[in-house]
Amino acid sequence: MEIRLTGRSALITGGSQGLGRAMGAVFSRAGAAVGLVARRAEVLTEARAEIQTAVPGARVEIFPCDVSNGAQVREMFARAVDTLGPVDILVNNAGTARTGSFLEITDADWQADLELKLFAAVRLCRLALPGMQARRWGRIINVLNTGAKAPTAGGAPTEVSRAAGMALTKVLAGEMAPHNVLVNALCTGQIISEQWRRRHAKDGGGKSFEDWVAERGKKIPLGRFGEAEEFANMACFLASDAASYITGTAINVDGGRSPVV
Repeated sequence: MEIRLTGRSALITGGSQGLGRAMGAVFSRAGAAVGLVARRAEVLTEARAEIQTAVPGARVEIFPCDVSNGAQVREMFARAVDTLGPVDILVNNAGTARTGSFLEITDADWQADLELKLFAAVRLCRLALPGMQARRWGRIINVLNTGAKAPTAGGAPTEVSRAAGMALTKVLAGEMAPHNVLVNALCTGQIISEQWRRRHAKDGGGKSFEDWVAERGKKIPLGRFGEAEEFANMACFLASDAASYITGTAINVDGGRSPVV
């Protein structure tokens, strides 16, 4: 089955590295015009160059923005529409893993996490949905993690924010279904990304990144960490016409690691 996004435009937050950059590459390869959103313009520029080298002729635009800032989100979305045209596919991917002991998490920590992971998605969906409704075609993909389904001790605030994102996914899927706008979530497991490289730099114990990842991957049923492109392939499917009867679901992309389906 060939997945095509020809004629579609996609806006991907957290698009400068890791999963976001991989989705930008896979979506571009499928024919979409892609807008990458992240805070650092220089890293976005690198991501665009990498994708355009890998996918000659790809249309990739970059939009520096702190998506936890509502005013910046509104301004960025307007620029994206002016540049790319109507947004057909929105991927809410921004976020970092932030966890700690519940009694040590401050109100400021909670607020920052919710602004980045929940309210950014709320605001962007509010901006994108009217156009999708009018065109009677749209795709929203909320990138969460498996902790949204199976929270663990010490998993706050991230797992609480992600659980809220899963509830948002279900609410929007129900409201938007009559308009042919499909809303789904992808729940990540342990997938090689810059976050894991930073964690290795802190806790690697002198092992190479490859050896460290291989050792940790043995605990996953498939026996390894995932690759960002494997995640991006599923996102591309959900963004396409091939997934025309899938909405309101949260799919684990985790090598079987989650204890719940």
